[in-house]
Amino acid sequence: MKKVLLSTIAMATLTSMAIAGESVVKSKVPVLKFSGTHYLGYVNSSPDEGDSTNKFETRRNYLQVKAYMKENPKDYMRITLDTHDTSEGESNVRLKYAFLYLDNILPNTGIELGQAHRPWIDYEEHNAWNYRSISKVFVEEKNAGHLTNSADRGINLKTKTPYFSSELGVFNGEGYHNKEDGNSLSGEWRLTGHILGTGKKKAKTSLPYANISFFGQQNSESNKHKNEDLNWYGVHAVYNQPEFLISAQYIDVTAANEKYKGSGYSVNGEYRVTPKWNLIGKYDVFEMDATSKEKKRALAGIAYKYNHNVKFITNYLQESGDALDDTKKRDAVMLTAEVEW
Repeated sequence: MKKVLLSTIAMATLTSMAIAGESVVKSKVPVLKFSGTHYLGYVNSSPDEGDSTNKFETRRNYLQVKAYMKENPKDYMRITLDTHDTSEGESNVRLKYAFLYLDNILPNTGIELGQAHRPWIDYEEHNAWNYRSISKVFVEEKNAGHLTNSADRGINLKTKTPYFSSELGVFNGEGYHNKEDGNSLSGEWRLTGHILGTGKKKAKTSLPYANISFFGQQNSESNKHKNEDLNWYGVHAVYNQPEFLISAQYIDVTAANEKYKGSGYSVNGEYRVTPKWNLIGKYDVFEMDATSKEKKRALAGIAYKYNHNVKFITNYLQESGDALDDTKKRDAVMLTAEVEW
């Protein structure tokens, strides 16, 4: 009787909406959640060699849908589309995430199946470096570690307890926008101790937390890295108070093509002057074993929270060195609008 009554109410609601001229969205799940993230900007770049450039950018545009299941409202299917600017000046749309998340398949543990999160980058972007719109994290940034990216096809087991959390994954290993030939799989991990017992809570800048992590990757015969192993590990620490955040990490690439083998460190901080104004800074150093050359990045900026959905950032960026030449240098001034809805 209850199901009949609910169905009658639902049909009456849809009919009245249709008569009123409103749109009707239908789905096989009870809840659909739509969201978007946009990184819009302007960059003045001045290399030591060559001409300066000035350009407006739409760095990334993410469109995301989550479909939550009826039987367990914490189970969902997620799809995220992303725009990417090519060297020819075009903006292409590609698949960033497409995975099924099943909650609590083991005690305190859920699983992502499909094109899923890799264990490290998403954690750092939500706990230690809050400014993806102006810089990637150390292990992903081209002029730093340049070892991995944020998504790949595979599985990721995600565990959360108050004092410990982890992600343990097996993936194709090449990343979501590289050729995957199936020659080998990659084992990847993050193990995090939450000193203040905040492991089950979403990280918020307004609440204290202190975390220490061990993370890395074991990937043999990687196509991206010239069919050689790509084995690396890192340690990371972050401490947050409502007034400030400070974070540091070290990574070591123990087996890889000479183009990637080396070690380095990164530090970043954030000082919250007022509820709306933040001072931010980041410094990366990565030394290549084969040449003893260093890649360095230094960033400093000011962020202003315009409203709940919009943040403006002004920053200075200096990059120097690459895998072959210590003397290369580039200075840039960046203006960014970060939009979330």
